[in-house]
Amino acid sequence: MREKIKNIMKGVFELNHIDDNISQNSCDEWTSLSSLILVVDLEEEFDLVFDPEDIIEMISLDSIELKIKEIKKQ
Repeated sequence: MREKIKNIMKGVFELNHIDDNISQNSCDEWTSLSSLILVVDLEEEFDLVFDPEDIIEMISLDSIELKIKEIKKQ
């Protein structure tokens, strides 16, 4: 799952490499617009829908992976 998320992030942020510690604070390409695109792409890839509260918490690779795992368990 982590590699799928990283591949999506590569496409959205137009980067060749995604570090495991990537976050909104460490990535200049992680803008409000790219964040929305990332959410849409993740929803399509993992066949789920994020609540607005979920999206606010998704500020790093780790938090995104955790949130997807939580939603998939429901």
